[in-house]
Amino acid sequence: MWKWLHPYAHPERAYHLAGAMLPWFAALATLLIATGTIWGLGFAPVDYQQGDSYRIIFLHVPAASMSMAAYTAMAICAFIGLVWQLKLADIAAAAIAPVGAVLTFIALLTGAAWGKPMWGTWWVWDARLTSELVLLFLYLGVIALYASFEDKVMAAKAAGILAIVGVINLPIIKYSVEWWNTLHQPNAITVGQSNNMPPEMLIPLLCNIFGFAVLIGALSILRFRAEVLARNSMRPWVRAMVEAEEKKSA
Repeated sequence: MWKWLHPYAHPERAYHLAGAMLPWFAALATLLIATGTIWGLGFAPVDYQQGDSYRIIFLHVPAASMSMAAYTAMAICAFIGLVWQLKLADIAAAAIAPVGAVLTFIALLTGAAWGKPMWGTWWVWDARLTSELVLLFLYLGVIALYASFEDKVMAAKAAGILAIVGVINLPIIKYSVEWWNTLHQPNAITVGQSNNMPPEMLIPLLCNIFGFAVLIGALSILRFRAEVLARNSMRPWVRAMVEAEEKKSA
């Protein structure tokens, strides 16, 4: 059933496939994020309770939700690498980790900026905020483990185990506002339930959520290609590419 995927386990084929996908991901991410951000910050109606300060939702919610999605993708890649010993899956996990860490930092930063006018303080040890901070530490731990071993196989195993164990934090983040009495407001969008947000607010928010998802793909592909080249720098196909580029620039 999955035989068509087997050729792409080869680094050269995977590198070229990622290169073909990158422009499409980058263009779609730019279109969606530009549309959602301009619409949300400039044209969406003012909230009757929070005023214009609510507009940070168009950055905060996509960053926060996609920080968890990126961690899920990283953990899946790490699991595949550990179970099936697929090196490209380990490379993909290593590529996703810094992207997810940046998104988590953006989520925490925008959350603090949102919390100041709403709660009167930049930070509280709220269950949602604290668990999101733990997510950032998990990302940093995975990145550190990948960089701590010269043996990339050992690095992938150590980082992969941490990534998989850290998945337990994801449901804590998602359901923290339901399990505990917290300052953080309930989820802006709940799948499978009716949402009270008007379309003028909901559509740009969804544009940015999907845009951030595609952006994760674009940045991860970019890092994936760089990592593949770094780990296969002595292979003939990499040398041939370098020589071809030198001839073009000469």
